[in-house]
Amino acid sequence: MKAVLSVAFLLIFLPLPAAAHCDTMDGPVVQAARTALEKGDVAPALKWVLPERDAEIRKAFQTAVAARAAGGQARELADRWFFETLVRVHRVGEGAGYTGLKPAGSETSPFVRAADQALQTGSADALVKLVTADVEKGIRQRFAMASERRRTADSSVAAGREFVEAYVKLQHYMEALDIRSAGPEHKHHD
Repeated sequence: MKAVLSVAFLLIFLPLPAAAHCDTMDGPVVQAARTALEKGDVAPALKWVLPERDAEIRKAFQTAVAARAAGGQARELADRWFFETLVRVHRVGEGAGYTGLKPAGSETSPFVRAADQALQTGSADALVKLVTADVEKGIRQRFAMASERRRTADSSVAAGREFVEAYVKLQHYMEALDIRSAGPEHKHHD
């Protein structure tokens, strides 16, 4: 049950970009940075930053390309520095903090992985099924607890308080779902 509650908490309370895997070495931002460096063209990296940060990324790209020319360890350091710069600037654009690059293979949310898979397959069906099944489970668990405790709520003050606790958890979950489903979407680019 703790695992389900943890996943539901992440789904409901954390902003979507924060749950993303943009800060991993195998995430989409670093992959775009790699492509840009290999092609010698900053364009693949620029899509990950707000337009007002283009100049910063262009300058970082030029610096990295120049440093890469030395080869060996200088190339590796230049690449890593550019990855970190791009991810940091991207995260700032999302309104998220930058805590460094995470290694490739870092654990990501099953919802994030499913969203990536959906984009690759061109179908949101599996993603919708995963998320709705998780939300359904969360609702049913909270409802069952509130319903069970409601039956004995008037038997004592303690039982009444147990009902109120379960009731509040159900209602807060529903309010959070309502806010998430009706709230404004995060906009990366204007």
